[in-house]
Amino acid sequence: MARTEAPTDPIRKPPPVQDEEERLRELGYQPVLARRMGGFGNFAISFSVISVLSGCMTLYGFGLGTGGPAVMLWGWAGVGLFVLCVGLALAEVTSAYPTSGALYYMADRLGGRRWGWYTGWLNLLGLLGAIAGIDYGAALFTGAFLNLQWGFEPTAGSTFLIFLAILLLHAVLNLFGVRLVSVLNSVSVWWHLAGVAVIVGALAIVPERHQSAEFVFTEFVNDTGWANPFYVAAIGLLLAQYTFSGYDASAHLSEETSNASVAAAKGIVRAIWVSWIAGFALLAGLTFAIQDYAATQNSATGVPPAQILLDALGSGGATALLLVVIVAQLFCGNAEVAAASRMVFAFSRDNALPGSALWRKVSTRTQTPVPAVWLSVGVAALIAVPSLYSATAYGAVTAINVIGITPAYAIPIYLRLRAGKRFVPGPWNLGRWSSPIGWTAVVWVALVTVLFCLPQKSPVTVDTMNYAVVALAVVLVLASVWWYVARRSYGTPTAYGTAREEADIAEGIV
Repeated sequence: MARTEAPTDPIRKPPPVQDEEERLRELGYQPVLARRMGGFGNFAISFSVISVLSGCMTLYGFGLGTGGPAVMLWGWAGVGLFVLCVGLALAEVTSAYPTSGALYYMADRLGGRRWGWYTGWLNLLGLLGAIAGIDYGAALFTGAFLNLQWGFEPTAGSTFLIFLAILLLHAVLNLFGVRLVSVLNSVSVWWHLAGVAVIVGALAIVPERHQSAEFVFTEFVNDTGWANPFYVAAIGLLLAQYTFSGYDASAHLSEETSNASVAAAKGIVRAIWVSWIAGFALLAGLTFAIQDYAATQNSATGVPPAQILLDALGSGGATALLLVVIVAQLFCGNAEVAAASRMVFAFSRDNALPGSALWRKVSTRTQTPVPAVWLSVGVAALIAVPSLYSATAYGAVTAINVIGITPAYAIPIYLRLRAGKRFVPGPWNLGRWSSPIGWTAVVWVALVTVLFCLPQKSPVTVDTMNYAVVALAVVLVLASVWWYVARRSYGTPTAYGTAREEADIAEGIV
């Protein structure tokens, strides 16, 4: 008699494409979130989180001194290609496991509880750090805008207050339900694309003087203190790698997306390649328009791109375009709060967080994880408190964004490769390209994780040290300690329907 597979085994059973709610039950969860997001909305949330108008603009000053124009432009092109490989490989696993838990659920199913546990903590703290970084960046740009418009002199205290106001705005917007989040993200796509087109167009037409193509594509600038140009160029790649993060948002919104097994996978890939093209155009447009390199680096506004706009377009034009950037950053932060709150909800649903019974609750009116939204913005606010005292300390705390979230992308990809034929692909898959693209992604993530931890300035002092490795160690230690407290209660279900799981879900509805 032929052996048949258990009908509840989420690794071996091919996922039915037609019924996403039934698929979710097979993966172990009763649907409680509203599935009101379409394919474009799912793509839009990852595109909004990547946000080239946030990442490229915020990190442009870093790129000016870490390799300069040549590394920024060529680095963006090269890094984008490897990130696309990561996105393709991650999309394949997402198609097989379309849940709000995303990365940690994939790792748990393919590698076991500990793989899921550590992946979840890296992913969660990376997402929370991203909220802090994005919204604090928006606060900095808002301060620069106020400086240009009304002569406002931003201080650490005033910037922090602006940051708190932005966090509050994003919390309130996310409480209205996923439909509003989806609409805002859809608007965000067109705002970003139109914003890049307007900024690049204005910088191409208005200034009387432009830098040469030779300058833009070959000029190497090293203000790091390190003598080795290859080392400096490697560090300079981080401008692009920092920006290309957050595309797991499409996976975290899977339980609220129609036809998620396909739409979430496509959303990840589309967000990366569209951002790749738009970001290259933006970086090129800014660099061609530089009027005074040193003045741009040492801008009184505190934001080098603002100085480029000011020198090239005058005060009026710079102010208007800076407002375009700020709105894009607000869209970005709002999308990140949505993604992080779904991760909080999912991780709590599997009893991984302190106070899980509270954080997994869902509003019966909006079908939104309300406590998870407030926890996400609350932790982001705490993360930014060191900015009141030291920019170095704040940088050390927010380093967990990239040092946490990037390795978390590679873990489910590696486990999928290790699983071999035990892994049953979803309806969106890479076919025979799965293995070469997957291993390329894993190797790339391993490489950039090392780059994230390298010192970026010489000599290395308390103020110039790269604290990313410290942040990573702290997260892993905390996750290990909490594992021994919560390991008996933590676990992803194999199929929905047991009395315990039904009771947990019922408790989570308010």
